[in-house]
Amino acid sequence: MKVSIFGTGYVGLVTGACLAEVGNDVLCMDIDEDKVKALRQGIVPIYEPDLDTLVERNAAAGRLRFTTDAGEAVAHGLLQFIAVGTPPDEDGSADLQHVLKVAETIAKHMDDYRVVVDKSTVPVGTADRVRETITAVLRKRGMVVEFDVVSNPEFLKEGAAVGDFMKPDRIIIGTDNARAAELLHTLYAPFNRNHDRLIAMDIRSAELTKYAANAMLATRISFMNELANLAEKLGADIEQVRQGIGADSRIGYAFIYPGCGYGGSCFPKDVSALERTAREVGYDARLLAAVEAVNNRQKQVLFRKMQAHFDGDLRGRRIALWGLAFKPNTDDMRDAPSRVLMESLWEAGATVVAFDPVAMDEARRIYGERDDLILVDAPQEAVQGADALALVTEWNIFRSPDFQALGEALSSPVIFDGRNIYDPGMLRSLGFTYYGIGRP
Repeated sequence: MKVSIFGTGYVGLVTGACLAEVGNDVLCMDIDEDKVKALRQGIVPIYEPDLDTLVERNAAAGRLRFTTDAGEAVAHGLLQFIAVGTPPDEDGSADLQHVLKVAETIAKHMDDYRVVVDKSTVPVGTADRVRETITAVLRKRGMVVEFDVVSNPEFLKEGAAVGDFMKPDRIIIGTDNARAAELLHTLYAPFNRNHDRLIAMDIRSAELTKYAANAMLATRISFMNELANLAEKLGADIEQVRQGIGADSRIGYAFIYPGCGYGGSCFPKDVSALERTAREVGYDARLLAAVEAVNNRQKQVLFRKMQAHFDGDLRGRRIALWGLAFKPNTDDMRDAPSRVLMESLWEAGATVVAFDPVAMDEARRIYGERDDLILVDAPQEAVQGADALALVTEWNIFRSPDFQALGEALSSPVIFDGRNIYDPGMLRSLGFTYYGIGRP
């Protein structure tokens, strides 16, 4: 099938590469000329396991191409995917200007039937606005062109996006038109052979499903962090509690790991946007507000523990940081707990010496050169002479270090474990002062 995708960010590029991988003819359009030029040269602008190989292979086969020409993209694909960003607006709502701009662009160039697919994470009612935008532009052109708008939200985990797309848990199709539904069913057939993963529903329900899924997962994380803070005051071990409740099949173990807060491009933005949507229709979504508030507070927990350990004075302290990305297997630092911790440490007068396997360039892009941020090439370099180590992102490389060498490298053997990946008893027996999340 001929597919056009507007936007070559995280969602658009993964979608395009995976659709091309199963034989579709995919044209990705982006207004960023430098990005398109780089992609044509095989340079992938984001870190995502296996994505660069997928892009290179399908570009070489001619199934995946890139352009800045919107007219070419509209003419190419029967299916027009909108996969541009929806960043949070000042009031917390999703900013739809890029989505609606793409809808307007499609309408300016289309002269035959097209299916416009909302792949971006958008609030309930966005498909209506996309339809209204296209209709208005066509009317202004004096054109009568048939089209359909479909909601097809993505459910891609950063760090596992290619696998999620190729072997999805579910494929949500929101449409009120049988022809559009059949076209999407055909498109996704190669990903749907083992058993039927495609779930068709009305458009508004599809739009809400995406937000509901992310809000549910964020809620589980914040709930466990709330319990962790309570466990700490009660002298209980949240890790033992986690195992106890996770054994209940009704609960399970997914997303009940306490830590120093969630981040990334989805959970913070989507919880805030859903709460805003609720307010717009006159509903007070108190649970969503609490999920967000708990997470914002949790991002301060490591800093508060450091303050207490150093008697409220962090001036001149050198703090080693392991992990900058909001989670392993990505270079994404959007709303990452590491950023809150570093900025708090800087405000308190401390210097941060940080290492991350892939997010170093992103840290440089965000913060530039500054005297109180030292980015090093290896975990061991970060801890050399540091007053304490903070583990913020649970990359595999950090899970089993040489603790004897670690203790010798630190000026004082203190570890703040923001992901509870270390054994407190073992570390204390080795002479470390250990601080976890919700652990005695």
